[in-house]
Amino acid sequence: MTKIRKLAGDTILYGLGNIVPRFLNFLLFPIHTRFRFEPEEFGQFTLLMSLVAFMNIVYSFGMETTYFRFATKPDADRKKVFNAALTVVIAVGIVLSGSIILFAGPIARTLDVGSHPDFIVWLGVIMFVDNISSLPFAKLRLENKPIRFAIYRITNIVLVVGLNLYFLFVIYDPAIGIGYIFLAMLIANSMYLIFFFKEFIQWRPAYNREITSSMLSYSFPIVLTGLLGTTNEFFSRISLDKWLPEGFYPGRSSAFAVGVFGAAYRFAVLMNLAVMAYRMAAEPFFFNNAADKESPKLFARVNHYFVIVCCFILLGIGINMDVLKNLMAASYWEGIVVVVPLLLGYLFFGIYYNMTAWYKLTDKTIYGTYITVGGAALTIALNYILIPMYGYLGSAWVTTFVYLAMTVICYLLGQKYYPIPYPVFSDTLYIVGTTVLVYVVNLYEFNNLIVAAIVHTCILLAWLGVVYLIEGKRHILNSK
Repeated sequence: MTKIRKLAGDTILYGLGNIVPRFLNFLLFPIHTRFRFEPEEFGQFTLLMSLVAFMNIVYSFGMETTYFRFATKPDADRKKVFNAALTVVIAVGIVLSGSIILFAGPIARTLDVGSHPDFIVWLGVIMFVDNISSLPFAKLRLENKPIRFAIYRITNIVLVVGLNLYFLFVIYDPAIGIGYIFLAMLIANSMYLIFFFKEFIQWRPAYNREITSSMLSYSFPIVLTGLLGTTNEFFSRISLDKWLPEGFYPGRSSAFAVGVFGAAYRFAVLMNLAVMAYRMAAEPFFFNNAADKESPKLFARVNHYFVIVCCFILLGIGINMDVLKNLMAASYWEGIVVVVPLLLGYLFFGIYYNMTAWYKLTDKTIYGTYITVGGAALTIALNYILIPMYGYLGSAWVTTFVYLAMTVICYLLGQKYYPIPYPVFSDTLYIVGTTVLVYVVNLYEFNNLIVAAIVHTCILLAWLGVVYLIEGKRHILNSK
């Protein structure tokens, strides 16, 4: 339990560096959707950021995970590994951002922001700075420096929030519109160059034929996996824009649907924030404990507690949407039907990430590529079928189905190559039981939001009490 407590502590600290900043960023969401941008304009922003998510996978080139893997090998020279990894990321970033800036005009016209090639230039610089900073952040994680990690992340988002408020309420010009969000990100993220000044100054371009080629061989499947995984998460926004039949939502454009879907998606992102904070701590945790003969049992317990925490988040958000929807303007409310399936999708994504430990620890990353190829193909096929039938609700359920399928396949393969005794039955009961509870509770509508909040809080406390009794009994039985 000591290792699990250590992982939980690191997750909380990394949460300060990821959840707190992103939660503060989440607070910008009502500002964007209630006071400044209509669904069509917010839909344009959503589409651009979806494309940025795809590009970030190529920019990073899988070097974070690769750095962890090679830096934790016996007798590894961590400085050489870091220099080699950062060299790859910087080289890729120069080529990509240089091309984006050079062809900003044509790219802007293709993405229907032809009057704003400056948006494309800003995004090109943002992606470059973000991704060359990802390796120093990974170094902090490997060296177990979550406090410094958190300070940098929180400082960044405080700047983002402050700049958003300044741009959108003090000097706002409708001609720039969503560009202010990008400009705030550009200025705030440039601070990373100052934070990691020492690391960048000490870096030396390095190409070691043996080390670099091995790292690239290891990272290439991760890049493909990342691209395909991002397809699972962000393809829905793009496909909604292209595959939603005209007139599906009477009197509203596909951009409106993307904006509504993107706004409702923000609530599900709260689950993803927890998953991300956990991933920050879990990735080095898996590698550092791989040699322990008891690691399979340890990984199984970690995943079990992870499922419980995510079910609590699912319940907490899922039954409080009647309150939380007031963070958006009423024109966005119709999209809240997608929140529960998206929360489930992120929950399964977190479980899937836990189960990917087997192929990372056995150097069989190609299996990750196979799984995500299948996931991406299923995402495209199901969106093509369900969007014309059910609109953005169909796309939301696609996320759930795809991540569930990937989780099942990863589990079955993992049991063959690196068996881990996951408590599948009890984890499944938690997920199914919590989901059913969410939908049952939502059958009852409260006219008074205060009464609703009180009742929902009592339900959450009761759920925690039941879980405490179950897990307490399990602990007693396992200790005998």
